[in-house]
Amino acid sequence: MAKMSSNPLVVGRVIGDVIDSFSPSVKMTVAYCSNKQVFNGHELFPSWVTTKPKVEVHGGDMRSFFTLVMTDPDVPGPSDPYLREHLHWIVTDIPGTTDATFGKEAMGYEMPRPNIGIHRFVFLLFKQKRRETVRPPSSRERFNTRKFADENELGLPVAAVFFNAQRETAARRR
Repeated sequence: MAKMSSNPLVVGRVIGDVIDSFSPSVKMTVAYCSNKQVFNGHELFPSWVTTKPKVEVHGGDMRSFFTLVMTDPDVPGPSDPYLREHLHWIVTDIPGTTDATFGKEAMGYEMPRPNIGIHRFVFLLFKQKRRETVRPPSSRERFNTRKFADENELGLPVAAVFFNAQRETAARRR
């Protein structure tokens, strides 16, 4: 019998749908509006994520640079994500000892607008080989994280976190 994984990235199918299995080597925190920290699998309302979050990288050093990718693998809807993935944000050349505001925004932040069902919004952090070596894709549509990482020699991610969101008009009463 297969061992059930307790890794939320496996349970949430981020590993599999978006990236291959990896071992995190850097700590990354993502927080919206200063107090809405992103935890794997937690739900955030679209109205909370309209502006780009603060992303902090812990565990890099002065010589390391990172690329942050935010993607939605559930487009147009999770039951038939035939447009997978939609790219929401790319920041490159993030110094290993700071936060993403010190990086270069290669693709501006686009707020999540899930229409059908519950979407996963995934933040992936990759370690760059050198500065200024990552080229943004030509389009946000049908983005492919694995291909992007491959083309830019980024390898596997060093950190990842995701949240869920759905249309607020469809939100249940709690």
